[in-house]
Amino acid sequence: MTDVANRLTEREALALAVSVARRGPGGGANPRVGCVILAPGDPASPRSVLGVGWHRGAGTPHAEVAAIAAARTADPAVNLTGATAIVTLQPCNSTGRTGPCAHALASAGIARVRYAVEDPAADRAGSDAYLAGHAVDVRGPRRFEPGEFDEIALDSARELVHAWLSSMALGRPYVTLKIATTLDARIAAPDGTSQWITGAAARANAHEVRAEVGAIVVGSGTVAADDPTLTARTAEGGLAEHQPLRVVLGLRDVPAQARLRGPGGELVHIRSRDPRAALRTLADAGVTHALVEGGAQVSAAFLRAGLADEITAYIAPKLLGGGLSAIADFGVATLADAAEFAFLSPRMLGEDVLLTARARPETFHGKDR
Repeated sequence: MTDVANRLTEREALALAVSVARRGPGGGANPRVGCVILAPGDPASPRSVLGVGWHRGAGTPHAEVAAIAAARTADPAVNLTGATAIVTLQPCNSTGRTGPCAHALASAGIARVRYAVEDPAADRAGSDAYLAGHAVDVRGPRRFEPGEFDEIALDSARELVHAWLSSMALGRPYVTLKIATTLDARIAAPDGTSQWITGAAARANAHEVRAEVGAIVVGSGTVAADDPTLTARTAEGGLAEHQPLRVVLGLRDVPAQARLRGPGGELVHIRSRDPRAALRTLADAGVTHALVEGGAQVSAAFLRAGLADEITAYIAPKLLGGGLSAIADFGVATLADAAEFAFLSPRMLGEDVLLTARARPETFHGKDR
């Protein structure tokens, strides 16, 4: 724990829990979660940090168990009785590959638990009731005192698990449709050139996003035209620790010499043009967040099926006036039938702007999403 402060307030501990949660892999069967254990004492005052943990992926200890283990590793004589656990997500109370975190916290003697985001599955499993029944003072966001935690940290905790919780509710992977375009929504010039429309900062951010999803999906036409690697890379250009599945949707073979067959995530070729079939395959593989990177026909197919939950649009301050559009016709003939999304806050990336928009519940006019 040499990289964290020795004493933190509970507000500061939540910010730390969010930060370490990001070290875990995203887009898979389990959510990214962070936990900080503080020594007993006045809840309003800074206390010693006893343990910090985060979930490192399916089959590994959950964040709460990792934090308990970290505390005991740092000091084998540590006594956690009366300590406080600050967690980004409601502790689980069910047994899968690992045991229930609610039991681990209570068994360790933790006296107070504060979690930033509710998990419907943990709630149904009686997580809070179990903790309360074992004399643990447990509270989630609906029971926080005004100002108890910083809203920025709470928002960050919610964003960490937005795709995962949405996937649980939808019964399929959450889908982010990514485009990088000019001001007039072109992804290539009339002569086919497209590298690069956006600048280095936007491309670096796109790699950060890739490292947080479970799969990247492109069409076989994009593979033939662009020969992408579909890897997630660090700022230094190396492969990121987490590599998503590389998914090709379409009937054409992936060439033997394609760069997709090089270092990176596992290559999955789904010989179908049906986005629903693709999502069923990905769900079976444990993917909860898929990033669709095109081309225009594949993007249109997901929109036509009502399967685009989020759009991330990297927009460069350039105009082409012609060339390839980012999204092909997906069946909207009149303005009243337009797919509607709600913008989140825009973000400047160098000279480009990143716009993120999420589908409104009524966007696809009652289609089964």
